[in-house]
Amino acid sequence: MTEPTIGSLRVNGATLHYEVRGRGPLLLLIPGGAGGAASFDGIADDLAAAYTVATYDPRGMSGSTLDDPEAEQRVADHADDAFRLLELLSPGEPARVFGLSSGAIAALHLLTTHPERVERLVAHEPPVVEVLPDAHEHRALLARVQETFRAQGLMPAMAVFADGMRKDGDTNADDTAETEPKGEIELPPQAAARAERTMANLPYFVGRIVPGFMAYAPDVHRLEALSDRLVLAGGRESHGELPYRPAAFLAERLGTEFVHFPGGHTGLTTHPAEFGELLRKTFLA
Repeated sequence: MTEPTIGSLRVNGATLHYEVRGRGPLLLLIPGGAGGAASFDGIADDLAAAYTVATYDPRGMSGSTLDDPEAEQRVADHADDAFRLLELLSPGEPARVFGLSSGAIAALHLLTTHPERVERLVAHEPPVVEVLPDAHEHRALLARVQETFRAQGLMPAMAVFADGMRKDGDTNADDTAETEPKGEIELPPQAAARAERTMANLPYFVGRIVPGFMAYAPDVHRLEALSDRLVLAGGRESHGELPYRPAAFLAERLGTEFVHFPGGHTGLTTHPAEFGELLRKTFLA
């Protein structure tokens, strides 16, 4: 694995840890769940053959510290962090962007607020449940997760959250995210090595990211106007699961192609080579 160039960037209310590899046009990878820059270790080197690949720990995760650890987390602030990185690493030039899960939510907001900075966005299973006809059911789920977190702690809350992500009647669904574990699959060694950091990030993810991000309602009309540079995607094995449904719904609503990536919501981790190759081809399409 190529050692990345490491940097830090002061943004409003936080200091971001970021990593850069390769050369060529910028490709910004935005992680999701409780993951950070290391989430992309399985694909970053291959992509760096054609791109300057940048990724980072979202504010509050791993090496990206918050000025106020108790600060409310808003999608707009996370999207602005991505914008600041684009301004730093690709000044004046639009970049390709990939967002995963909650990172895809931040990426959607980035596209709607700074479209001039985004040449093409691939958004993999952004759980923007507010776009769904049954959004009220998912608001109730989020309320149960937060109440369980306050009353019983992290792992019971994670169990409620993971159960809500599954297909109806499915008790053996794939993980909601590599960073939202149910312990039902054996992770590859590289992913297992990140488990300690992931677990350390989980309380912040459940307590701060989940309520702020899954209550976010994207500007669908704005996305429709920008649909020529947006690719919505989901896992081949996650059809019907909650994170998959908003992406598929939006693709139909916008009249755009929906790209199926290998694996489920965690396909980046379980099928890194195939996932990275399809991502490369999607940006070339």
